Amino acid sequence: MWTLMGVVCLCHCVFGQLLEARGKGSAAPRLICSVPGIPGTSGKPGPSGPPGGDGNVGIPGRDGRDGRKGEKGERAETGLKGKVGPTGKIGPRGTHGPGGKQGPSGENGDLGPSGALGQLGEKGDKGGRGPPGTAGVCRCGSLVPKVAFSVGITSSYPQEKVPIRFNKVLLNEGGHYNPQTGKFICAYPGIYYFSYDITVANKHLAIGLVQNGQYRIKTFDANTGNHDVASGSTAMFLNPEDEVWLEIFFQDQNGLFADPGWADSLFSGFLLYADTNYLDSLAEDYD
Repeated sequence: MWTLMGVVCLCHCVFGQLLEARGKGSAAPRLICSVPGIPGTSGKPGPSGPPGGDGNVGIPGRDGRDGRKGEKGERAETGLKGKVGPTGKIGPRGTHGPGGKQGPSGENGDLGPSGALGQLGEKGDKGGRGPPGTAGVCRCGSLVPKVAFSVGITSSYPQEKVPIRFNKVLLNEGGHYNPQTGKFICAYPGIYYFSYDITVANKHLAIGLVQNGQYRIKTFDANTGNHDVASGSTAMFLNPEDEVWLEIFFQDQNGLFADPGWADSLFSGFLLYADTNYLDSLAEDYD
C-alpha cells in the first residue's frame, strides 16, 4: 500500500511541474520531485490584526435555579450590658387631680385590753318583797318509767336459732315487747329482770336468753317421756335500743310445747329500777 502511495505522489509531482513549465514558456523543463520533508519549526507570530466588529447580542438565557438554603449560623455570645445612663432632670409638678371616691371600710381592729376595774358603788336600799308565785304541779308519778311484760305462745316446736315469737300477750306495760318479732326493746337504761317457764314434751329442750345477739344464759332439759318444765332467770343492765329475746340453740332440741287454750310456756321481764342519771335528766325537763 505504501508503494502505491509513493507512485501516486511521484506522478502528481511530475505532471504538476510540466504544467507549470509550459505555462511559463520554459525551454527545458526541470523535473524536481521529492517526498515532503519533516515540517519545520513554527515561525514567530505575526502582528495582531485589527479587532473585529461587535457581534449581535445573543438571546437572554433562562433564569438559573434557586440555590440551596444555607446552614444556620452559630448563635453569637450575648454582649456585655451597657452602662446605665445618667438620670434625667425632674420635670415640673403636674396639676392636682380631682379627689377619688371613698374606698370600702377596713376590717375591725383587734379588741383592746380591758380597762381597770372601777370603784364599787354604794350599797343600794333593800327591795320590797315580791308577790307570791303560782303553786307548782306535782308530776312525780310521770317521772317513774313503767316497763313490764309477760307473754305466752300458741304453737309448739318453733324454729331453731331465730327469736321465738311469743304471740299471746298477757301484759305489755309501756309496749316495749313486740309480738311480731319476739323481741323486747329497751327504752330506759337501768337494771332489768327476765325469766321464762317452758313446758317440754316429746323432745329435749336447749333454750337460751339472748341480748343483742349474745347468749346471757343457756339451759338444757332432757325429756324423759312425760311433760316437763324448763325455767331460767337473770338480771342485767340494758342501754336504750338493746334487744332481748329467747331462742333454741341446738338443732332438733326444740321440745317447747304449747296448748292454745293454756298459758303454759311463758316469757316475762320488767324494769327493777332506771339509771339515776337518766331520772335526774327527766326531772330537769319538768323544772
